Amino acid sequence: MQDIISQYYGCFNAGDYAGMLDLLHEDVLHEPSQGAPRQGKEKFREFLAHMEACYRERVEEPVIHYSGDGKHAAAEFMLSGSYLRTDDGLPEARGQTYRLRVGAFFDIAGGRITRVSNHYNLQHWLQQVNA
Repeated sequence: MQDIISQYYGCFNAGDYAGMLDLLHEDVLHEPSQGAPRQGKEKFREFLAHMEACYRERVEEPVIHYSGDGKHAAAEFMLSGSYLRTDDGLPEARGQTYRLRVGAFFDIAGGRITRVSNHYNLQHWLQQVNA
């Protein structure tokens, strides 16, 4: 059986957001790199819809590690994307492309992801879309 974090990113790359949501616990905690944390699968669904409207992204070269007890995971990957629609408070979107290193951290319980915490360098992203 494929591990849950590989499944999560496989669904992400396929644009299968329903599949991603199926891997999440109902009360999942999402901690974005910028902004306030959000709690619950419905809030995560709203986040995915917003991201889909503004960005087209793909996870590349993922490296995934699990804690010995399987309750925690970490992933590092390159995120390649296109900026499709202007996001609030960010530069105007003109289809700019970007590539960022991302770190992600997960908690896992009962066969579901209970926390997703993403971290990337916003200034690096801004430099790329403003170039």
